[in-house]
Amino acid sequence: MIALGCDHGGYNLIVAIKDYLDEKGIAYKDFGTDSDESVDYPIYAYKVGKAVAGGECEMGILCCGTGIGISMAANKVKGVRAAVVNNEFGAEMTRRHNHANILCMGGRVTSVEDALKYTEIFLNTPEEGGRHDKRVAMLTAIEEGNFEA
Repeated sequence: MIALGCDHGGYNLIVAIKDYLDEKGIAYKDFGTDSDESVDYPIYAYKVGKAVAGGECEMGILCCGTGIGISMAANKVKGVRAAVVNNEFGAEMTRRHNHANILCMGGRVTSVEDALKYTEIFLNTPEEGGRHDKRVAMLTAIEEGNFEA
């Protein structure tokens, strides 16, 4: 199950992503918004973040105008590793090396064609593990307030 959310700036991408997921038979839960009317992105970032961190959904996809604001909001939810992606290499590496669980993109800076490419890569790239597990554990330690550099 994939959690989806967006604000007005990312609505066009989420519509295309839902069509893509429907074509592929991939289940998703849509946390809104449902139009291009102005809304506050932290609401949707929080809803998707809680669904992913809480285990209701395996991964999430969030879109706003740039992907930046919505990723910042989602990363405030404990257990979320949301990453803004703007190329194919980033879509792969954020999963493979950083074990990201939420993909973020911007409707004003990413074409629908590219967003669908990044979505496919993100959803199909496994976490690599190995040396990266140690680094992801460090991220978790920072999040929990018990990291020493």
